[in-house]
Amino acid sequence: MRKIVVPLLFIVVLASCHFDKNITTKAKTPDAKSSDVVRIANDSLEYEVIIMDSGFSSWLASQAKPRSFYSESYLEGRNQIYVSEWNNRVLQPQRYGNLYEMQINYDRNVHYGYEVNYLIYNYMIYFQTVNKQQLSGFAPRP
Repeated sequence: MRKIVVPLLFIVVLASCHFDKNITTKAKTPDAKSSDVVRIANDSLEYEVIIMDSGFSSWLASQAKPRSFYSESYLEGRNQIYVSEWNNRVLQPQRYGNLYEMQINYDRNVHYGYEVNYLIYNYMIYFQTVNKQQLSGFAPRP
């Protein structure tokens, strides 16, 4: 099984084979002080993404481009760039502080499916916008 865990974000991806099309999405905001939780899973739990970051689910609903706006290959390409730079910054805490605490184990050879890539991409855009960071040569845009 493959796990991707990111601080502030807690993305967990469990992979064993191809992504099933039966996907459930849940957003929970128990109260204003607790974190938003966005969960994407398929029935067989081959892949699961959990994002816990206050404000992300409302940002996703109001700022992100709709699903199917980007191609899956576009999302995969951007995610590879963002995750690579994220992981580089994890190794340089003296330069970047505590924003980047844990590496993301995103494997370009694994087919995570559209929903997983869509969520990771949008979290990276959200993270860069909120924290005034730039993880690539181009400015983040929703």
